[in-house]
Amino acid sequence: MTGLFVQTLYEFGFSPWQVVTARMTMSALILFIIILMFAKEYLKIKLKDLPYLCALGIVSMAVFNWFYFAVMERASVAVAVVFVYTSPIFAALIARFLYREKLTIQKNAAIGLTIVGCALAVGLLPPGGDSADTLTILLGLLAGLFCASYSLLGKFVTGIYHPLTITFYALLSGMAFTIPTSGIWEHRALLTAGEIWIPLLGISIISTIFAYLLFTYGLAYVESSKAAILSSMELVVSVIISIFILNEILTWWQGSGFILVIAAIMLTVISFRRRVRQKYPGTEYTTYE
Repeated sequence: MTGLFVQTLYEFGFSPWQVVTARMTMSALILFIIILMFAKEYLKIKLKDLPYLCALGIVSMAVFNWFYFAVMERASVAVAVVFVYTSPIFAALIARFLYREKLTIQKNAAIGLTIVGCALAVGLLPPGGDSADTLTILLGLLAGLFCASYSLLGKFVTGIYHPLTITFYALLSGMAFTIPTSGIWEHRALLTAGEIWIPLLGISIISTIFAYLLFTYGLAYVESSKAAILSSMELVVSVIISIFILNEILTWWQGSGFILVIAAIMLTVISFRRRVRQKYPGTEYTTYE
């Protein structure tokens, strides 16, 4: 539902960078209040880990969201979301060169499906159709790249701190980075208008805090491989919102592209699940308990 709130904020005159600022600021403040009220111990961190948390907030949240929202401004919400699902490609390629992880047959097949699916979604396939412009495609690919950076940077603090701690300090870092450069204070008069609080609270509570907490809580009951497949419903929901609420037009070719991307996600998860079972026979992999 992020795209729905983003498009509404665009109508109020917000730029993509200002929407990023609003999202991170509101989310950080609300999450701080929640932690302060119910779990103060989650506010404790070691100074040596602060650079990793700052990198998560600035690189993997703020910059990623800017590219993501910029694509929403230039194309449809559904197209913006499908670009985010290129992140497994970048994660696999980076892991190949940095950590010497093998590119298996399943990984290569998933990469191929994602590339074809994205090409269909943005109109590069079939040739001769109306396609997104070069800048939009570049912004979308950068969104996927910076989305992939979250898992690569997060490995330095995951397992050391509670997920709430990591998320809060990442949001706080992103907030501190975006506010001085956003000019969001230009819209301070709008804060007195009641209708702007709906998208502001929506993008902060529903699309950030609730989404994160519900997904994390669900991992306690559903193995991560199934959770990853279920999370691909984001793409399906974005298409529904794009067509029926935002009245954006999607072609059959684009729909086919979305299906291929979802297939790539499932193939990636199946491959991941098999590797875990080979390494840990007789166990089911769960990332959060």
